[in-house]
Amino acid sequence: MGEYRHTIDDKGRLTIPSKIRYELGEGFVITRGLDKCLSIYPKEEWDNIIQKYKELPQTKDVRNFMRIFLSGATTLEFDKQGRINIPMPLIEFADLKKECIIIGVNDRLEVWSQDNWQSFINDNEEKFSDIADNLFNSNLNI
Repeated sequence: MGEYRHTIDDKGRLTIPSKIRYELGEGFVITRGLDKCLSIYPKEEWDNIIQKYKELPQTKDVRNFMRIFLSGATTLEFDKQGRINIPMPLIEFADLKKECIIIGVNDRLEVWSQDNWQSFINDNEEKFSDIADNLFNSNLNI
């Protein structure tokens, strides 16, 4: 959970908040996410995704999605300063510049450029209540 603001340096290094590092563990996977962000999965969750993929019928949509999703996947570890080194193709995919937003989303982290995150919020903030009603049939008490 949470929203954190950090900067990415010219070498593609991004500091992950210390409270999140522990939950990710030693090895984790980063890949292309949806909506122009990057997704970071703990190893165990990544293994679950791969297992689910193996169980899907190999339709054209499944193959195409997995090509994009898996071709960007890279196993990472933290350096001594708690940073990760994001590969350049992923930086370009998510349009990461200096300011980045890291958010916790249930089973993964997402890394957004500040501009893309603000656009996402602007596009969805007014619909937030309607989205909750549609997803939870108005049984959500938040």
